[in-house]
Amino acid sequence: MTGLEFIEGDEIPGPFQGGFIGAISYDAGVKGEELGLPRDAWVQPSWIGGLYTDFLVWDHAESAAWLVLGEEPGDDRPSVDLREAAISASLRGPANAQPYGAVAALIRHTSVEEHRARIEEARALIAEGEIYQANIAHRFTREMVGSPVDQYLALREVNAAPYMGYLASGDSERPEWALLSASPELLLEFDGARATTRPIKGTAARGADEVEDEERGRALMESAKDRAELAMIVDLARNDLGRVARPGSVRVDEFPELRSYEGIHHLMADVTAEVRDGVDSFELLGALFPGGSITGAPKLRVMEAIKEIEREGRGFFTGSMGYVSLDGSSAWNILIRTLVWRPMRGDGSNLGELSFHVGGGITWGSDAIEEEKETLLKGARLMEVLEGVE
Repeated sequence: MTGLEFIEGDEIPGPFQGGFIGAISYDAGVKGEELGLPRDAWVQPSWIGGLYTDFLVWDHAESAAWLVLGEEPGDDRPSVDLREAAISASLRGPANAQPYGAVAALIRHTSVEEHRARIEEARALIAEGEIYQANIAHRFTREMVGSPVDQYLALREVNAAPYMGYLASGDSERPEWALLSASPELLLEFDGARATTRPIKGTAARGADEVEDEERGRALMESAKDRAELAMIVDLARNDLGRVARPGSVRVDEFPELRSYEGIHHLMADVTAEVRDGVDSFELLGALFPGGSITGAPKLRVMEAIKEIEREGRGFFTGSMGYVSLDGSSAWNILIRTLVWRPMRGDGSNLGELSFHVGGGITWGSDAIEEEKETLLKGARLMEVLEGVE
């Protein structure tokens, strides 16, 4: 980067004012409940993250950037001037992404037949009245060579989404874990007074041309099954928010709303509420986590059912990545369309392994063959990234 200038001032642009940035595993469970969720195959931590006082804010629309440095970090770090000089030097260096590639075939850990059988297990529980809807997922892995940062940059190009993020734990060059998220889904946005959650239910592939694309979007909007599926989860979100909201303040905006992303259409709806006095961002997160769209309803019983059907933990998949700012505001996504990276060896090599899940909401009206196909549609852009860049 050349021609970089820093503008001095007391006002920090953007919603994040310094604070906690991190991610929480789905397997952390529900606040106050003992569900006995199993660990995932990689034994991922319950959370990763930390407190950040030094960060960059980018305004892509205005092609502007700001460097924010904490004046009282409270630790043994160098002075503000020295940190500014070091960050400035790194930003002026080369920033080209490096090639990466696959070193082994993509592995599907649950066969087509087994996933369809699991969908039928969920439908049987629905028929018995145990649950109304369940999100059932399956997992892929692939061994790769290259930096997870470069793989994330490729993901940004292939599958741009509104709630993307990269988060690594440990050394930046060789992290212990890295999350590469291209999530389109918002779990929580909170400005200190009003909270919003935006569940997704309903999926359709984009069309090959404008006419076909509009037809597919319209068909999704008119789908009785998908509208009913979304209605169930919106009702669950209303109940979750209602526990921390001012009485009578929970609202549902336009229902349903069609939003379109790279390769895919989704149905969603905004559920908002005025938050009671004394409720902070962490209590709000506890009320909503994990998101109902990636569990099903009723939440506690269906999480027990998912445990029984999937027979392993999910790790960070369907957990959340986000922040809690020092001004009390916060924002958290739901970790779908997300790759989890881990090193393959402890010798400093750049050999690693990536894992991701794909899934979907199952109702009594679900067809196992079509639901399985939908999971592959959701994972298509992730698979494309895992082909590598030479």
